[in-house]
Amino acid sequence: MLFKNIMRKCSLLIIALIFLQVNFGFAQVDKKANAILAGVSAKYKSYKSITVDFAYTLENPAAKIKETQTGNLILSGAKYRLNIAGQEVICDGKTTWTIMKEAKEVQVNSVDANEEGIKPAEIFTMYDKGFLIKFVNENNAGAKVLQNLELTPTDKSKAFFKIKLSVDKASKQLVKSIIFDKNGNRYTYAIKSFKANTPTTASTFSFDPKKYPGVELVDLR
Repeated sequence: MLFKNIMRKCSLLIIALIFLQVNFGFAQVDKKANAILAGVSAKYKSYKSITVDFAYTLENPAAKIKETQTGNLILSGAKYRLNIAGQEVICDGKTTWTIMKEAKEVQVNSVDANEEGIKPAEIFTMYDKGFLIKFVNENNAGAKVLQNLELTPTDKSKAFFKIKLSVDKASKQLVKSIIFDKNGNRYTYAIKSFKANTPTTASTFSFDPKKYPGVELVDLR
């Protein structure tokens, strides 16, 4: 249950990190780290859509918690479809449907009036108050060369105090991100597969009640 409660708050953060469509404002950066992130962002922005399979791990050493789930994300612009931890989240850019399969419930929200956690309007501006960004090192991971970066928010009111990113040097794709929060939790997102410009239709990002018989619709707009 803890895992699923956290996922309700973090599912949109996954999207932000996978895409790295962030605004670094006037953050202090080293030139190498900045060039790496600029290359990653430009690469992702060139795609019309992506499909990503990833693994999400929540760890809290003090509480002896370590839980892993796998997920799938289809994203095109502001539209997305996310499956993880027994939940399916569908967004057409204006409305979000959160389908909780075990509870047989669908919560409907406007994207600018979402429930607690990171709001959709904040996804691409969550870094707008700046980061201290530094290049850490490079290491080999099989046939890949990974470039490792560390981001520290200058806004100390953030719930997290550090993010580590690993980027594939050749493909300029994010491979892994680790978020460290102030409660001792560590969230790791590892991308297992990545496909660019996958075909999508309007139905990909719309909720069809016929596909979810017996599910109660709860409109929170």
